[in-house]
Amino acid sequence: MTNHSANKQLILDYFDALENSTIENISNTINQFVDDDYHWYGVYPFEEQKHAKDVAEAFWIPFLSAWSPVRRRQDVFIAGTNEVDGTQWVTSMGHFQGLFDNDWLGIPATGKMAYLRYAEFHNVKDGKIIRSSFFCDIIDVMHQAGINPLPMQTGVSMTIPGPRTHDGIQISKQPERESEKTMAVLNQMIADLDELNHSGENPSPELLERSWHPDMNWYGPAGIGSTYTIRRYQEQHSFPFREGLKDKVYNGHICRYAEGNYACFFGWPNLTHTPIGGFLGLPGNDCRVDMRVVDVYRRDGDKLAENWVIIDLPWWLKQQGIDILERCKNITS
Repeated sequence: MTNHSANKQLILDYFDALENSTIENISNTINQFVDDDYHWYGVYPFEEQKHAKDVAEAFWIPFLSAWSPVRRRQDVFIAGTNEVDGTQWVTSMGHFQGLFDNDWLGIPATGKMAYLRYAEFHNVKDGKIIRSSFFCDIIDVMHQAGINPLPMQTGVSMTIPGPRTHDGIQISKQPERESEKTMAVLNQMIADLDELNHSGENPSPELLERSWHPDMNWYGPAGIGSTYTIRRYQEQHSFPFREGLKDKVYNGHICRYAEGNYACFFGWPNLTHTPIGGFLGLPGNDCRVDMRVVDVYRRDGDKLAENWVIIDLPWWLKQQGIDILERCKNITS
């Protein structure tokens, strides 16, 4: 029998251990919680890693060397059974807070408080973490340092809030019937959007209102920005996305589940498409590129009311020959 409560406690213990670790012992800390055959999916430039030591060297040691003291500020914490393959997952979303005192990834230090927006998924089996994905918004950190590597974004730039209802930290198990309602609305939305990917049409407000609350909040990644209400979401994200990217193919998800009023998924990659110009204010090209995306949702009644999205945009750009981190490093140094 699945024990989501035990899985949640394992991840909370893991987070506490990470927060009390140093660059000297963090590899050992990770090793205590993960399986010998561990697989970590990290956004660019961290990439996929296979062992605790590799994860520590790719992300944690450079991060802790640049930011301190690092504190995790969770906004959503849920667990559930992955409807893709029946595996058990725990998801955390929020921000890391620290003093940005040393350069990180070529981004110059600010000497001030900074936030790293994140979403991570942990696949738990027999008391060990066997797979994880780690998404974070690096372009948002660049914005905090006064660097904008992309043209003016269509949505607003801001520190992303947590759920309006302040109930995203779900330590106790939620009613199964509520999880089923959330999953049904989410799958309806996915099916509607996939149908539009094949037709190439822009969605009408009426179509979106089948699964979205009219006053939806869409919290997008830096470079796109955030929007409010269905019509502004269409103007400030959906239309530029659909009109600037052609031949979209939905690749499915590695993990997708719901708990209570919340749901989440990530893919590796979720989408494949060709940029034809306009998206992110960039020109088109003939590159066939993949897009890695994580989504977290809150349902209100029978509609999705809030959606937090992180896209690995630095990797999406790198596939097209644009390495914004290398360019930042070369210019600021």
